[in-house]
Amino acid sequence: MKATYHKYLLQFKRPSGTSRGVMIEKETWFIVLEENGKKGIGECGVLRGLSIDDRSDYEEKLKWTCANIHLGENQLWEVLIEFPSIQFGVEMAFQSLASETPFLLFPSEFTNGQKSILINGLVWMGEEQFMKEQIEEKLAAGFGCIKLKIGAIDFDKELQLLGYIRQHFTEEQVEIRVDANGAFNESIALDKITQLSEFKLHSIEQPIQKNNTDKMSALCKTTPIPIALDEELIGVFTLEEKEALLQKIKPQYIILKPSFIGGFRGTKEWILLAEKYNIGWWITSALESNIGLNAIAQWTFMQHNLMPQGLGTGALYTNNFDCPLMVSKGQLWYESTNGWIMDFNSL
Repeated sequence: MKATYHKYLLQFKRPSGTSRGVMIEKETWFIVLEENGKKGIGECGVLRGLSIDDRSDYEEKLKWTCANIHLGENQLWEVLIEFPSIQFGVEMAFQSLASETPFLLFPSEFTNGQKSILINGLVWMGEEQFMKEQIEEKLAAGFGCIKLKIGAIDFDKELQLLGYIRQHFTEEQVEIRVDANGAFNESIALDKITQLSEFKLHSIEQPIQKNNTDKMSALCKTTPIPIALDEELIGVFTLEEKEALLQKIKPQYIILKPSFIGGFRGTKEWILLAEKYNIGWWITSALESNIGLNAIAQWTFMQHNLMPQGLGTGALYTNNFDCPLMVSKGQLWYESTNGWIMDFNSL
């Protein structure tokens, strides 16, 4: 078996804002396996500034992984414990190689076009008018669940945007999720969450910075809005550490990004623990290309979670790969008549 790695820069169609800044491009890496005339591909979706494996030795570890691909998927997963995005890329590449075609990893009613995945419509941070335009666009497109990234503009303006949605749609008509990306100061987080609760929100993601487990635990006990942990899960490697975190904080939800938490195997560990402690969960992509998004979507369908998932990021880039994934009326479909347009040699 031969393994190679390749860097690829995804270009955003327009700058995309979070509380950590504005992104104009997103670096990603691909692992390509070749054996007996077949090829498999996996995406290592590192996100600079957020991924736990955003390290100076990242490319060196990719090179080592390809040189030691003979160790196999399971042993590599264990060795790469501190590089969750490479864990994911390796898992995906082996599954791709073993599949009938490189992109049909988990055949199901989703991949044959019979069933879809409910997803949320993502509204990026930006000026008030830009955010309002995005909201109108998502609602017009038929999304029943809207997710707003908050914490970058004036809080009162963000409240006004939420009020705008509620003026036109009840909580039964449109579910609203907000993602603070840790933007709230610990001392005023509960006050801000209380103000947000007036708009009948489904949940708020990561209201304060990670690693403040005492404060986050207290918030989860007193919050008027269900709290979902996101960044809090990054860098929690062992099953024992995962269970201890959930036992201490007792969140209402956790959000699972396979590229950040050890691929499918790491995500499954979190799911089993969440279900043990009656914690809700959903799966979200982490700005991967359509290659990684395709794998995550196919695997997500197999988990039988009927909540809206965070898988609507395929149209963000100018140089993404054409694929069968299509969004229609708030649902992600796999239109097999739309084939893949991707040349392995172009990587």
